[in-house]
Amino acid sequence: MTPPFDVAAFRAHFPSLDHLVYLNSGSYGLLANEVRAGFDAYLDRRVAKGADWPGWVGELEALRATVARLLGADPDEIAITASATGGYNSIASALDFTNGRDTILVTDADFPTGAQIWHAQEPAARVIHVAEDGDAPVSAEAVAALIDERTAIVALSHLCYRHGARLPDATIRAIVDAAHAKGALVLLDSYQIVGTTPIDAPALGVDILVGGMLKYLLGTAGVGFLYVRRPVAERLRPRSSGWFAQADVNAMDIHANDPSPSARRFEAGTPPVPSLAPARAGIELVLDAGVDAIEAQVRDTTRYLMDALDAAGIAFTNPRDDDARGPLVSIPSTDAPALVAALADRNIVVSSRDGRIRAGFHAYNHRADADALLAALKDLSALLP
Repeated sequence: MTPPFDVAAFRAHFPSLDHLVYLNSGSYGLLANEVRAGFDAYLDRRVAKGADWPGWVGELEALRATVARLLGADPDEIAITASATGGYNSIASALDFTNGRDTILVTDADFPTGAQIWHAQEPAARVIHVAEDGDAPVSAEAVAALIDERTAIVALSHLCYRHGARLPDATIRAIVDAAHAKGALVLLDSYQIVGTTPIDAPALGVDILVGGMLKYLLGTAGVGFLYVRRPVAERLRPRSSGWFAQADVNAMDIHANDPSPSARRFEAGTPPVPSLAPARAGIELVLDAGVDAIEAQVRDTTRYLMDALDAAGIAFTNPRDDDARGPLVSIPSTDAPALVAALADRNIVVSSRDGRIRAGFHAYNHRADADALLAALKDLSALLP
């Protein structure tokens, strides 16, 4: 029998929890002692050595291997980027819209950055939006109905950043099958959920998966990642590049662009050196705790909160079904920024989007955090609809 998750032991890594009820991991995960130590190690090396290129490249490759382990992928299928945006732009630069495939499908659940990058490809490409059905996950049927021989890529959000609806694995696989049957690629943006649910990128069948380190992976800003399925990485040739994207990083050839045969071709210039060790420390905390165990803990705490909100007559807009939701509980407000500020005055940290507050739970949150939020919401009911 699997022992229960030791929340107290996990919380001990995060000193902010001594004074905060932190429910904002969907914006920025809490700083762990080990992540801070990663920054300190980088700074200590800068003092001791000045420049340490062999050590920094070693950190880059260690992070690549750690991301691969997290996603069930091969390290050659992982690119380390300066942000999720950097990954999106690299992929967009590799698409050829002159070969009859000039259409990009984007769901209305997508984070603005991704959609903005796709619209930046106009007029070379046309962008078609898949409408949402309220706050429910986008259906496979709605997406498949819009895929045709002109579709170059289908862009999906694993979890909607506004209302917390999650694409179930079965839906993702169905969309992948429909897209591949028409010769289109599928990109899955998992930034809003990776670290709180097991993700086996090859098993999902997606061609590309985008993410970053600063949310539920508990790392820091300035570093993201791409998973690119090996045959896709070998076929796509990005027009954005840099010396770390070359087959031979040390070639220093100013007369040619010779991309790496691996997903490293989607990288660019100097890697985000200060963020590498802290990012790896965050992912290792997640892996050491066990993503399955984290998912169970988050599901238990969010379900407890939803039941308590129901009992108190307070509305929430994220789906109820476990397969259709993730770590985010979204609660409508008549003045969401004011409610965020009022909760912050009580040392309860949340964020807001689209007229609702977002409580982003991680494994360091327990039922006492849900109780604290509920009690505060009852006191601040004037800001609830």
